[in-house]
Amino acid sequence: MVVTDVQCGIPAKVVMIIQRVVLNSRPGKNGVPVAENFRMEAVPLPDKITDGQVRARTLYLSVDPYMRCRMNEDTGSDYLLPWQLSEVADGGGIGIVEESKHANFAKGDIVTSFNWPWQTKVILDGRLLQKLDPQLVDGHLSYFLGAAGITGLTSFLGIKEKGHVTLGANQTMVVSGAAGACGSVAGQIGRLEGCSRVVGICGTDEKCSILVSEMGFDAAINYKKGNVAEQLHKLCPAGVDVYFDNVGGDISDAVINQMNQNSHIILCGQISQYNKDVPYPPPLPPAVEEIRKARNITRERFLVLNYMDKHEASILQLCQWIKEGKLKVKETVVKGLENIGGAFQSMMTGGNTGKQIVLISE
Repeated sequence: MVVTDVQCGIPAKVVMIIQRVVLNSRPGKNGVPVAENFRMEAVPLPDKITDGQVRARTLYLSVDPYMRCRMNEDTGSDYLLPWQLSEVADGGGIGIVEESKHANFAKGDIVTSFNWPWQTKVILDGRLLQKLDPQLVDGHLSYFLGAAGITGLTSFLGIKEKGHVTLGANQTMVVSGAAGACGSVAGQIGRLEGCSRVVGICGTDEKCSILVSEMGFDAAINYKKGNVAEQLHKLCPAGVDVYFDNVGGDISDAVINQMNQNSHIILCGQISQYNKDVPYPPPLPPAVEEIRKARNITRERFLVLNYMDKHEASILQLCQWIKEGKLKVKETVVKGLENIGGAFQSMMTGGNTGKQIVLISE
């Protein structure tokens, strides 16, 4: 929205009014986040940019589980900064350049940043931006926030670097949080990389059906129904060789109990623990830790940002699989910046399937 400032009946200057979302309150380290933790505001955006800056219109914003840590005063991480009260939130985003004073960008370019403010329009330092090629994803720009972006990279590089998947080794992979952004991609990549059997764990029968019928999983377990350990024993008769762990807690304890000697845990996330005041990664219960040590099961923290040198080639591989139809993409898209708080709450309570995307403008 553009507003003209009038002084003494004479137009003085044009002011651009944008919408933004700020952190309204903190849920507390042990609290469950709700939409009301965020607040929408109308604020002016400077009408001029300086050398090295880019002004862009926001197209898509990403909502991710790791952001729960940023709602705390202390994120518990040395690479994540906390959101500040009454300050704009930020995360992965995509936009289109409207004006540029940076040599690498021109009007009309599609750009992305890991620190995109939750605003309808932004002014950013060009050094924080990457130019995107829409042709890599056949114009599905939101994929760059999911399967062809940081989510896909986390799944792909986690499996490559920590999973030790070997073609022809007849390995079984289990994925927890399997219907989520990382999980739904990880299971498919496990298959593409050589796992002979992939089993997912999620929270509804509908999600289980999607994993098997659309995403290529061999089987899926609804952890809210029946005994997870018994179902794992039935569906993984040869044990578990690779575990892509998105959730932690009781589910992970059940999986680790059935892991084989010299197997591997890919420690992607611990969403079941994010609303609790515990260190990351959370320690395993003593009995489970004893099993891990006795069977020489690796469980190492994985941070995709430590593999920046492999990002470009990995993105190209992910995009190729998507184009070939080998990697299916599932998204839950919510329209409107005003709904981003609700989208965040839904994601944290398991209400969505695949990547959670908020469409800001088209």
